[in-house]
Amino acid sequence: MAAAKPVREVIKYADGTVKARGSRLNGEMHGAWSFFRLDGSLMRSGRFDRGRQVGVWKTFTRDGALVKGTDFGA
Repeated sequence: MAAAKPVREVIKYADGTVKARGSRLNGEMHGAWSFFRLDGSLMRSGRFDRGRQVGVWKTFTRDGALVKGTDFGA
């Protein structure tokens, strides 16, 4: 059986604005993900390893300034 491959996913708000963008592997968030506010500004970004947050996740202000980085480890 072939190994599963990540499937790209875009989640949208009711008005069609992108809420989140990333990939899923076997139904779980996997790889790089970005989460957006309703106004379209980037709110948070980071990586998942089969549904678990890993590495440094960054949170941004509406104007794009880094608020904080949270390290979830490997």
